[in-house]
Amino acid sequence: MSKQHSATVAARAGIAQDSAYGAVTPPLYLTSTYELKAFKQPGKYDYSRSNNPTRDLLGDALAELEGGAKGLITGTGMSACLLALQLIGPEDTLVIPHDCYGGSYRLFLNLANRKKAFKLVVVNFQQTDWAEQIKAAQPKMIWVETPSNPLLQITDVKAAAELAKTLNAILVVDNTFLSPALQNPIALGADIVVHSTTKFINGHSDIIGGALIAKDAAVGDELKWWANCLGVTGGAFDAYQTLRGLRTLLPRIKQHQHNAELVVDFLQKQPLVGRVYYPGLKDHPGHAIAKAQQHGFGSMLSFDLAADEAYLAVFFEALQCFTLAQSLGGIESLICHPGSMTHASLDAATQKAAGIGPTLIRLSVGIEEAQDLIADLAQAFAAVDAAVKQNTKTQKVLSEPATADKAKDEQQQFRLNPALSVLW
Repeated sequence: MSKQHSATVAARAGIAQDSAYGAVTPPLYLTSTYELKAFKQPGKYDYSRSNNPTRDLLGDALAELEGGAKGLITGTGMSACLLALQLIGPEDTLVIPHDCYGGSYRLFLNLANRKKAFKLVVVNFQQTDWAEQIKAAQPKMIWVETPSNPLLQITDVKAAAELAKTLNAILVVDNTFLSPALQNPIALGADIVVHSTTKFINGHSDIIGGALIAKDAAVGDELKWWANCLGVTGGAFDAYQTLRGLRTLLPRIKQHQHNAELVVDFLQKQPLVGRVYYPGLKDHPGHAIAKAQQHGFGSMLSFDLAADEAYLAVFFEALQCFTLAQSLGGIESLICHPGSMTHASLDAATQKAAGIGPTLIRLSVGIEEAQDLIADLAQAFAAVDAAVKQNTKTQKVLSEPATADKAKDEQQQFRLNPALSVLW
């Protein structure tokens, strides 16, 4: 049979492969260890940190979807990033984008500065001379995140791959925002693809996980050794849940994307929206590249609230369908404030350099009825509009010293919250 389409590969991941009883849905192997056939005769599986049948089914499915030789499943998206970094050492240079995910940036920065694990160079891939900057750094590894989080900026993966090849460097692409349903970096020349499977691949916000797909089998074997050595492999139950989510990836993505397009169209008409960040817009700087290298524009978008930062609380409080929370890619619609949530680990100067303004809002558009999502945003904008008019009418300026001091105290209390300390 010829190569199957992605929808078929995803839907049939692990299906009808049970050799014991012929179960259509694969069993969940929760065992930690396995019986040896005889003395000094281990089988394929001996200990689940090293190998697990359920985890292997997920890794194989993702490798097939991404067009790679080997897929490795990790406990979190960040451990997938950490695993990829085992291919470089203290004398090597890692190039990263200036606007990557806050958690990734924190990992790269602290491993470079505190552990001296490698040398770090930060490059703005949106500048015309980005290739020259990378050439000057002579990196061993180039890290690309496209679309970027949270501004949805696009990097030309083919161009980055060609550059990496001339430099004998490893190109890693974070494909979390699109999933293998909408982008396949290995086909564009990437060596390694990483995912937070917590997001679109699982799609139900009920597990934490990561994945790394290697183009080359030998590289995959080396990374598998490191995964076992470091103990970053994922659990069987999480792999089982993710397999179940993966089977509906393609139809979910279609609905996500349909809703996102309607939401974007709505946002563009709102007076309280300053700018919409979405690669599907023809005036987006990366639209042409995104159209060429992606199979769709996804369901992640951001926008600037065209009001004082103090009105963010009013906007978020009014929402009923969009949930204010970390993460993305689940069937439910989520909303977040990158500056104080996903990218809080970046200091003010770094946030400003990355283009993350104080009123930037990020949406992960879910699969609910689009008109309900639009109505929810509409009434939140109406609440902000009413609050602005009320403050103007009563001449209560939100930026007066007393209010500013109160806002500063509230922000300090927010940052001191122990439950949120992981963010920074």
